[in-house]
Amino acid sequence: MFKKKNAQVDGSPKIRREPLTDTNLLMTITICLFFIMYVAAMLIWGSGFLNPQQVANMFNNNAWLIIVACGLTMVMISGSIDISVGGIVGLVTMACALELQPGGSMMLSIAMALGIGLAFGIIQGYLIAYLEIQPFIVTMAGMFFARGSLTILSINPVKASLESFIALHELRFDLPFIGTYGKAGNFIPTRIDPSALVAIAVVIIVFVILRWTRLGRNLYAIGGNKQSALMLGINVKRTMFYAHVLSGLLAGIAGYVFLMDTAAGSFANAMFGEMKAIAASIIGGTLLTGGVGNVIGTLFGVLTLLTIDNVVRVVPQLREPWWQEITTGAMLTFFLLMQSIVLWRRGKGDLGSLLRKLKSKNE
Repeated sequence: MFKKKNAQVDGSPKIRREPLTDTNLLMTITICLFFIMYVAAMLIWGSGFLNPQQVANMFNNNAWLIIVACGLTMVMISGSIDISVGGIVGLVTMACALELQPGGSMMLSIAMALGIGLAFGIIQGYLIAYLEIQPFIVTMAGMFFARGSLTILSINPVKASLESFIALHELRFDLPFIGTYGKAGNFIPTRIDPSALVAIAVVIIVFVILRWTRLGRNLYAIGGNKQSALMLGINVKRTMFYAHVLSGLLAGIAGYVFLMDTAAGSFANAMFGEMKAIAASIIGGTLLTGGVGNVIGTLFGVLTLLTIDNVVRVVPQLREPWWQEITTGAMLTFFLLMQSIVLWRRGKGDLGSLLRKLKSKNE
């Protein structure tokens, strides 16, 4: 994709094409790679990937991961990191599952999920932004605290049994014009869960925040160059604080969405969620150094990871569990190399301008 601008040359309008920004370049690579992988899977392995329900299930079963990755994208764009989100998700699922027993309140469980996420986001954001403690250390402490609190609540999995929540857990929406035909010739519509709709809504909201709000512009500015952002009058500490608060809040929402899907709280829910979200953000084109990223790219980063998992399950020779980790690691390495090329290209431009200035001075 190129932006078109009109330039006046000798009195006649001329279209000038500008190259993609780093953010759009990395996002475009991710989207193209996802479609290439999925089309190849459809052509090679057939019916499973041709079924629209397969795509819907990537949203239905992984809505929590999409939401967590959106929060991490904002934090990583600002040049920070948050590895506590997996623990927050697990803690929320366990705390809310205990509340969602007969006699409990679904509204109170939602408030608990939002409160837990906000509490972690506010405390960690304050320590990182205002006390200037390293984000990796702070959020690692938050991860251990969340996992420890989860085991205090219950060592064993807890099943939510409140009738109103079970009704929400079993709720499905049919897409009337999208589906497949069964062997008997009957039309089977594609079904989508409420959790998937929540995830899509979060993606849209975060996209709007990053694209059209002052907070979004400030996040990119801080991630690109914190000193330059200070010189522009941006309140760096407050912006970093907001980024971590939003990440904590989205982790709390993701925990409740996870519970909507599984209807059970478990320590397993807290395992490796942050690693998957970070991997999805990187594959989606978010730079670890900050300043570059797009939530749409993050969404396709999640879908790319899930497509890899589905392909590994289909291939008989790759059904051992470690192959998923190997393929994910290989994909992550590829995108880290792509990011390194983008950084090198950006650095090369800066070096070139510096050399030209030095040359002009010597002359």
